[in-house]
Amino acid sequence: MIHQSHTTIFYADDDADDLDFFNEVATEINQEVSLFQDGIKLLQQLHNPPPFASIIFLDLNMPVKSGFDVLREIKNTKSSIDIPVVILTTSINPDDVKLSKSLGASLYIRKPTSINGLKKAVNHVLTIDWNNFTNSDKEFVYQH
Repeated sequence: MIHQSHTTIFYADDDADDLDFFNEVATEINQEVSLFQDGIKLLQQLHNPPPFASIIFLDLNMPVKSGFDVLREIKNTKSSIDIPVVILTTSINPDDVKLSKSLGASLYIRKPTSINGLKKAVNHVLTIDWNNFTNSDKEFVYQH
């Protein structure tokens, strides 16, 4: 549930280039973003705000703590259970999609191959009314 009038995005990914691309997109669309090189740092920030996350983008394939582990912890913590989590990954494995949804992810996006594709995906996520969003199987995977 997004309570603030502005949106703060948290994004965890172990790939420095992906973090740079995401930061570039956030800057272009005038969006506040906190970037994390791993899920542990993201979880530490979630438990020690400010800033408060309005929405979380999460890579699945990270060392030490996978995106699945981070997602599981977010959705099992009272203070963060209502924050929408968007999986942003290269994986097209149907089992990853299914597990992400079962663990409580709000949306699944295969990483776009261009900055414009990423900007379009992020803009799409920011237009969703998360308080009324139902992630049916059809809506769960973002098509770009």
